Amino acid sequence: MSKKNFIVTGGYGFIGSCLIKELLKDKNISVCNIDKLSYSSSEESINELDYKNYSFERIDITETQKIKKIIQEFKPDGIFNLAAETHVDRSIDSPEAFIQSNINGTFVMLNESYKYWRLLPEIKRDNFRFIQVSTDEVYGSLKDYETPFNEESPYKPNSPYSASKAASDHLVRSWVKTYSFPAIITNTCNNYGPWQFPEKLIPLVISKCLKGEKIPVYGSGLQIRDWIRVEDHVSGLIKVFDNGTLGEKYNIGAMSELKNIEVIHFICDILDQLEPEGYPYRDLIEFVDDRPGHDHRYGIDNSKIKSLGWDPAFSWENGLIDVIEWYLKNKNFLVSKGENIYSGERLGKL
Repeated sequence: MSKKNFIVTGGYGFIGSCLIKELLKDKNISVCNIDKLSYSSSEESINELDYKNYSFERIDITETQKIKKIIQEFKPDGIFNLAAETHVDRSIDSPEAFIQSNINGTFVMLNESYKYWRLLPEIKRDNFRFIQVSTDEVYGSLKDYETPFNEESPYKPNSPYSASKAASDHLVRSWVKTYSFPAIITNTCNNYGPWQFPEKLIPLVISKCLKGEKIPVYGSGLQIRDWIRVEDHVSGLIKVFDNGTLGEKYNIGAMSELKNIEVIHFICDILDQLEPEGYPYRDLIEFVDDRPGHDHRYGIDNSKIKSLGWDPAFSWENGLIDVIEWYLKNKNFLVSKGENIYSGERLGKL
């Protein structure tokens, strides 16, 4: 098998680091990780292992000349663009960073990748792929009775975060249509797994329980989210790169919709068994005022990517129990990252 070079942006993020580790299982693959090292980056997620075909460049994807230079020097056969600001509450209080990273950064990655791609030899040009990794939140909110979103669902983003991701998706689509650029867009649901920064729901609940702190839950906690284990998302990204149709979109989800309060209850009950404290962890739950513009339900239809021969490997229950056990074995990660949990107007709420 011939050697392949991949650039992964945001590679010290939760999903990006998992993708890099999966790619590097193939000894014929080299990966360059481009990451600006933000508050949520976890260098230890990759640096714990010794990779000979791995390199890291500390670059913000909005830095045009630096991006141009590394693309020209590394000569990628494919690019996975995962670098993004992703925390909805941060986007509500400070939207500027989301516009800069998710829109302007995507433009830089697209434009410099396009300029590199169009000058490639024909064979390499035909095999090049740009994968834009996006979110189900671009589709907006579903009512309880509505069918899950598919790839033809209209975009109706309701937060600065989801609007910035919708804009980046539209940029990618326009490069496909205008320049015949070989890009594919993927939209995923809520990911969970090891190494997730503890301001996201699952590790945050675990952290609150272990510290005996109140678990602040937005509104009634009846908001519904679709959940996928991060390793399943990553296998879907690789499947799309290998077998996806250029210019298409693919929803990568596990069809596992749960109410937020159900997820929180599940975590509390498992911790009651694995790390008993003398009181039920559910007693820590505290309902607070709802988030502005809070979407009620996300759900995505994954039948299109399943037609490529992909299926999620993790069931919800087994996948979550495994993750809870991982965090219990890696409490230092929760502690070390905990000081960077969002401390703005919507402090650590779920």
